[in-house]
Amino acid sequence: MKLPRLARNWITLALLLAALAEIRAQQTTYCNPLNIDYGYTPIPNFSEWGRHRATADPVIVNYKGDYLLFSTNQWGYWHSPDLLNWTFVARKFLRPWNNVYDELCAPAVGIIGDTVLVMGSTYTRDFTIWMSTDPKSNAWKPLVERFDIGGWDPDFFTDDDGRLYMYNGSSNKYPLYGVELHRKTLQPLGARKELYVLEPDRYGWQRFGEHMDNTFLDPFIEGAHVTKHQGKYYLQYGAPGTEFSGYADGVVVGTSPLGPFVPQSDPLSIKLGGFARGAGHGATFQDNRQQYWHVSTIMISVKNTFERRLGLWPAGFDADGVMWCNTAFGDYPHFLPESEKPGAFTGWMLLNYNKPMAVSSTLGHYTANKANDEDLKTYWSAATGNAGEWIQTDLGRLSTVRAFQLNYADQHVDTDRLGKRTDQYHHYKAYYSVDGKKWLLLTDKSKNTKDVPHDYVELPTPVQARYIKIENLHMPTGTFALSGLRIFGSGNGSKPPKPTQFFVLRTEKDKRSAYIKWSPVDDAYAYNLYYGTAPDKLYTSIMVMGNNEYWLKTMDLTKVYYFSIEAINESGISERSAVLVVD
Repeated sequence: MKLPRLARNWITLALLLAALAEIRAQQTTYCNPLNIDYGYTPIPNFSEWGRHRATADPVIVNYKGDYLLFSTNQWGYWHSPDLLNWTFVARKFLRPWNNVYDELCAPAVGIIGDTVLVMGSTYTRDFTIWMSTDPKSNAWKPLVERFDIGGWDPDFFTDDDGRLYMYNGSSNKYPLYGVELHRKTLQPLGARKELYVLEPDRYGWQRFGEHMDNTFLDPFIEGAHVTKHQGKYYLQYGAPGTEFSGYADGVVVGTSPLGPFVPQSDPLSIKLGGFARGAGHGATFQDNRQQYWHVSTIMISVKNTFERRLGLWPAGFDADGVMWCNTAFGDYPHFLPESEKPGAFTGWMLLNYNKPMAVSSTLGHYTANKANDEDLKTYWSAATGNAGEWIQTDLGRLSTVRAFQLNYADQHVDTDRLGKRTDQYHHYKAYYSVDGKKWLLLTDKSKNTKDVPHDYVELPTPVQARYIKIENLHMPTGTFALSGLRIFGSGNGSKPPKPTQFFVLRTEKDKRSAYIKWSPVDDAYAYNLYYGTAPDKLYTSIMVMGNNEYWLKTMDLTKVYYFSIEAINESGISERSAVLVVD
């Protein structure tokens, strides 16, 4: 029977509305650390230090519109169409004769024409370089069976003229190196050239140690990566040590692939404050709209020095050719590449920092407020991993909730967790309430089939709530433990006023350092400090939680600096203070 035209029109309209609703429901934001299925310490000689997730040294390349992600010791790699949904491809690249570790460490990933090249770090001369024109299908073959020159933390770079270069270096004694390679045989064309060695006596951020005081070791330079932009070559590198909050990527700039290079005064990517700290040893790439992004390493270093995660930050170049990376609010929700504001901060604030918590049980000293103290190193743990264990956070007042993030911690992990696991998943349900008595379902992950160690959920529709509760249904291993239960949205109040009495005292004995202080803002839980070497280039930022002073130790002692500050609360961000010049 043929439907009347009016009925057909209503059906068509209903289908269109349903399609639009589905489009609106698709997630448009992400939140660091990246929510991928990190493997468990696959380096055998580290296994006695406990089972825990770890990876670092990431490289993302845009290959034919899809993104390929490689990182240290994962027994494979990921691909994604959107930088949000990642599919893991299991693959062990190493040959028996070069199996120094179980899998690729600090891999180099390059593209020549339509071919992807992959090589891991090595001090030997017996390393295979792999090639693929279909990496999503796991189709690889050796391009060079035994590479003639070794290189730890290598990087491949193909110039616009087709010439191929390799960069490498990981040492607190030796510099970064570069060499041109024959495009087909990958034999070196000439000797390696020394490119850059650290200068901690000038650049404060390059000093070794959590407090940048050069304790017990000299700083390390590692993780070379080259990006070309408007005829200039930007050689990026990680320093001073992967276990520190100040782990950062610096950049030196040249007019040819092998230099000479001139350093930018401040690091390209650094994240000293907030929940997820560290932004070193990474790589820069362009999305399908040609916007730049920087992926790098976030430190935890609790179970092991090399317990680490990955972070993704918007990046770019200004009109003067200065390369920048924005880590301000870097562990808050940001828009994905295909959204209307790619890379922009959503403005969704953290709603439950140090707010009251309630839990079903507690294991030892792993108390409830360690799940909302904005420290990835600390965590709450329930007594078991059983279904029914729960955690609840009080936002203090009725708030607009737009997203939440569950950061699972490794506590009492099963002894079989070593290497990559593709058979595990998390189940939970999230609830919300306005009074702590009547609960409504917020998110149901009881059918989830994925391993989601840093699960970030953007709600399709915001809700009004004061209380958020997470009920565990299934843990893949260990107890139900969270290093961060983080709720994002708006506190439905007023933004904080601008901080006053802001001053910076640069030390006379060491101009790499300064003491910074301001009057506390009563309705603020944090502050962002911004600084740089020009008043319109305040590209570096530090989030200071619950304090109104900071010791800064990252400056170039030869430069004049400019500073500004803003206050942060659950309802928004204050105006920035006037820019302060400090010589």
